[in-house]
Amino acid sequence: MKYISSKENSTYKSLIKLKKKKHRDETGTYIIEGIKPLADALNAGCPVHEIFVREGNGIGLIPEERSFRMFELESSLFDNVSDTENSQGVVAVASSNILGKEQFAAFLREERNKGGNIAVLDRLQDPGNVGTIIRTAEAAGYRGIILMKGTADPYSPKVARAAAGTLFRMPLMQAEDEKDVVDIAGRLGKKLVVSCPEGATDCFETDLSSDIALVIGNEGRGASEEFIEKADIRVKIPMEGKIESLNAAVAAGILMYRKK
Repeated sequence: MKYISSKENSTYKSLIKLKKKKHRDETGTYIIEGIKPLADALNAGCPVHEIFVREGNGIGLIPEERSFRMFELESSLFDNVSDTENSQGVVAVASSNILGKEQFAAFLREERNKGGNIAVLDRLQDPGNVGTIIRTAEAAGYRGIILMKGTADPYSPKVARAAAGTLFRMPLMQAEDEKDVVDIAGRLGKKLVVSCPEGATDCFETDLSSDIALVIGNEGRGASEEFIEKADIRVKIPMEGKIESLNAAVAAGILMYRKK
């Protein structure tokens, strides 16, 4: 295991660059931090390329047979990479799970995924909301997530922590605009379901159990006008009192678990 003590080291410089979205997008990789997330990634078969441990940190969790490179980082260098207050002293570089449009469609056409729902995150900005929705989607049996351009980066540290191990298992697709989503939903036979307050039916009176593409709108503005216009079904969550809206992740959880 090679020891890195200089910030000018090329491997270290590449690692530091992954703290920026631009470099994550360019390389298709991101940083995992922590013992359990790393173990989850390895168990899920997620391609792990490099593992970095803080100097003096134990490495007993690392399997003997491995295809990735390992490095020991000088303490201050490791601290520059770490994004947590109480780091466990382990970070890794892994491949993201972003699929192209055709790959995403092919995955959802597989026998085990037929009839499965997908979620569409329409420019959600809060990393905690994005990560929580991705995690909830897996728990509710959803088969994929479409991220509209402008949605928080799913591989930023805050999203990755909120999503827990789901990022290693849930297929993601990035969409440039509403037409992309409408097109793929139609090709897959999914009804476009949009959460909005106007002209919508009570979600508890609507069947959302299968073959839907559920659009969760931006925290402040809601779903786009184009999504609302193109919707096959518009739904709302009944609320009492003076509450005008729910947190996006809470609303998504209610709708994802709606069965009939």
